[in-house]
Amino acid sequence: MDMFTILNSIALGILAGTITGLAIGYAANRQKPAWSAISGRDKMINIALVLFFSAVFTIILLWYAMAYSS
Repeated sequence: MDMFTILNSIALGILAGTITGLAIGYAANRQKPAWSAISGRDKMINIALVLFFSAVFTIILLWYAMAYSS
């Protein structure tokens, strides 16, 4: 596996995790129009969602790239 595949998988995993985490936070009404209007607990939940889903998507993409690369 080359370096481009690894970096591409990491970038796409972070992007997909950020989108998914923010979408779930929005659907759960944990977000407000301004970052300063969000309570500390809701900020931590949003950050945890983004980090969790970024890690999950990155691991899945790296596994897929390693399993199906020649």
